[in-house]
Amino acid sequence: MSDCLFCKIVAGEIPSAKVYEDEFVYAFKDISPIAPVHYLFVPKQHISGASEISPENAEIVGKIFTAIAKVAAEEHLDSGFRVVTNCGEDAGQTVPHLHFHLLAGKTMGWSVEQGV
Repeated sequence: MSDCLFCKIVAGEIPSAKVYEDEFVYAFKDISPIAPVHYLFVPKQHISGASEISPENAEIVGKIFTAIAKVAAEEHLDSGFRVVTNCGEDAGQTVPHLHFHLLAGKTMGWSVEQGV
């Protein structure tokens, strides 16, 4: 999608601090982190959000989670990490491209008010 921020990042049109890349997945540091470790994992294929996952494209979610596990192991996130996706504006999705936040490096609560 030509006007999608994350598509432009994947294409290299907008710079990012890459932490992982393979044929299907691109991951980079969040520019407004809410935890000491805060990375975004996106499919290279444009999917607008979790509500657009279908039998035809569902395999990408497994590829993303495989990439998350690999990065978590490489970065020794042994004490734990959180993976979050938001779907829709009311849930806090600000970029309409499926993405997963990998959060780590601090003890996390559960309420929205706590930030993570």
